[in-house]
Order: sequence, then structure tokens, then C-alpha cells
Amino acid sequence: MNAVHRSDVGRVRAVNEDRAYSETLENGYTIAVVADGMGGHQAGDVASRLAVETIVRELTALPSDLGANERRSGLEQAILRANDTIFHIASQDEKYTHMGTTIVAAVIYNQEVTIGHIGDSRAYIVSRDRIKQLTEDHSLVHELMRKGQITAEEAETHPRRNVLIRALGTDEVVQVDVSEFVLKPEETLLLCSDGLTRMIDDSTIWTITIDPSLPLHVIADRLIARAIEAGGDDNVTVVLVQEQEPVSKKVGCDD
Repeated sequence: MNAVHRSDVGRVRAVNEDRAYSETLENGYTIAVVADGMGGHQAGDVASRLAVETIVRELTALPSDLGANERRSGLEQAILRANDTIFHIASQDEKYTHMGTTIVAAVIYNQEVTIGHIGDSRAYIVSRDRIKQLTEDHSLVHELMRKGQITAEEAETHPRRNVLIRALGTDEVVQVDVSEFVLKPEETLLLCSDGLTRMIDDSTIWTITIDPSLPLHVIADRLIARAIEAGGDDNVTVVLVQEQEPVSKKVGCDD
């Protein structure tokens, strides 16, 4: 698998509270993670960093050649361990009270992808003929849309569009949404924070991502640049994964 990630503070925020990670581990799994922290006083930065570090550590410890059910359980338990870590620290130190983060994480093995997520950071599958959102936002506006109380157009400008109804680390017990699919050779897996999806629409993301003349790192850079050109009022982070020649160079956490 070929995987890259990029992150930018954007034009408005003083601190980048997003974190991303992408690498093929020694146990054979390619993992990709995006976390978008929240909490103020840089607590969001702490929460997203703890989330990524904990999940990476837990997934690195997984045995090789696990079956699909075991990989699913391993990813879910890694995310729940991250929730325990963040919640415990927030409970012990008042400057971190109410800190939390979104999370979207993928484990890829032999084209089989397992995705776990909490919050409104998203996963997409992008191919020549479509872009498909794989995750469902755990946000207030999405819940209102689901109930038919507001339209998609109204959601884009809703005064509480940033409110999450589920996040990592804010509650002692949390539910992880987990899904599975097969990543075909002609498809690209995209994980991103809402700093991308609130700035540019799915059609623009699709147009940039499907350009066959561009290497993955250039596509990632162009997605980031387009979000910043559109306003860049939030941190913006993307991870891209394709089934190509394995990347031997380690891609670590953003600073």
C-alpha cells in the first residue's frame, strides 16, 4: 500500500489541533489515522496527539495475519483504549477538562479495509466514476438532517454545525462505528478532518483525487491548498491510501 498524509493549520487558527499518521507496520498492516482535537487552551492538540499515539501503539502490537473479525476487534479496542487515556487525563487535570477529539482510523490488509470512527472526520472511497462517503457524521446537524428537520443546504450554514453528539475522550463510555470494505486497485481511500469537507465539496475532492497523472503526495497537497484557498478557517488534514508499490519510508505523526 502507498499512503501519505498532509496537515496544515489553515489561515485562522493559531494552533494545529489535527493529527495524522500513515504507515505500513512490521506486522503487515497499513494503518491510517486522522484526529481533530477540541477543548481550548491547546487541550485539543493534546487529545488528538494522545489518540493517534495510543491507536498506533495498540495496532502495532497486533499479531500478523489476523482474520477480519480479529482486525475489527483490534481496531475497536485500540480506539476505546484511546478514549480511556484521554478521558482519564481530562479527569485528572482541570486544564484538560472536556478535551476530546474526533477519530477516523483504518487498518488495511490484503486490500481488506476496516474503518473505525467517532465524530465528523470522514472516510471516503474515490474511484474514476464516484466518490462515496463511508462514515456517518456524529454531529448535531447530521442528526437533524436524518430526522428531516433541516435540509442539506440549511446544514451548511446552521449556527450549530460544529456541535458533535459523539467524540473521543469526552465520556467514559463511547460507541465506535466500525465498517469494512475491499479497496480495489483503481480506488483511493481518503481520510480527512472537517477542515477539508467544510471548505470544498465532494465533487471538488473527487476531481482533484482522480487525476491519474499526479502522485499521492501531490494530490494531498492540492486538496489542502484548495481548502485554504476556499477560506482555510480550520485546520485541514488528509490521508490518502492506494494499492500501489509499498512505501518503505516511514511516514510519522505531524508535529
